Amino acid sequence: MRDLIGYLLQRAAWLVLTLWLVFTFSFILMRSVPGSPFKSERALPPAIERQLEARYNLDGTMPEQYFQVLGRIVLHGDLGWSMKLEDYSVAEVIAEGFPISASLAVFALVFAIVLGVTAGVVSAVRRGTSADLSLMVAAVLGIAVPNFVLASLAILLFVFVIPLFPAAGWGTFRQIILPAACLGAPVAAYIARLTRTGMLEVMTKDYVRTAIAKGLPERTAILRHALPAGLLPVVSFLGPATARVLTGSLVLERIFALPGMGSHFVEAALQRDLSLAMGMVLTYTVLLFAMNTLVDVSYAVIDPRVKLK
Repeated sequence: MRDLIGYLLQRAAWLVLTLWLVFTFSFILMRSVPGSPFKSERALPPAIERQLEARYNLDGTMPEQYFQVLGRIVLHGDLGWSMKLEDYSVAEVIAEGFPISASLAVFALVFAIVLGVTAGVVSAVRRGTSADLSLMVAAVLGIAVPNFVLASLAILLFVFVIPLFPAAGWGTFRQIILPAACLGAPVAAYIARLTRTGMLEVMTKDYVRTAIAKGLPERTAILRHALPAGLLPVVSFLGPATARVLTGSLVLERIFALPGMGSHFVEAALQRDLSLAMGMVLTYTVLLFAMNTLVDVSYAVIDPRVKLK
């Protein structure tokens, strides 16, 4: 327990440092782009533009802007107001979009884990058969095809050719199935390959072969003895898998018109909404860091030989 607390405190210190570095580099890159966020086809009067720049702390030098924004975030936890969405703070936009993006990520990860582990186990148990070859070919294709290409093909097939799902929107279970499957399919392909490799290695161990030789049913030996150890590579992959799901949802949320954080992030980048873009960058940093920490802890719980450092 003491080791866990010490590890979590160490990770919290690294999180603070990581957030500061991400904030600094993002701030410099965003402020280095020429032009004003308030430039548009309809030119604003100079007085109005100066007032807007003063409201969003854009009227000072870059060091002044940097310390003003950093101090506001550190001292008050205030991410500021959106420059394009009137009367919406960055925190309100994140609070509205996060449940949608989180739901999509959870469904995608559950789909990926169930499909990937099942395919990997079947492929390992039926090694060298046509089922093994077919599943591994499908896994290679799943890794090679980007999720936005898969989403386009899925919309053509399951929306227009075979109208099973709606093309866009949010609010019903049928509306989440297609984007979650498209988002989770490439991750399922990786999990299938990792599961197959881990299972093939574990199934050659003496304790698994001894259990089968003593009369234990093959299914029981595989599920009870081989599978937990064979899933260790999958557990270590869940951190990068979560990052892949979260970053991949940026494009898919636009394709399926989902009002999640990914859509707001893309829109903020296109419209140069500096406050919202910075809030999204910091939010994604915290989410990815937290998920990687959770995976490290769970890996140590599953395998007692792994020590938290």
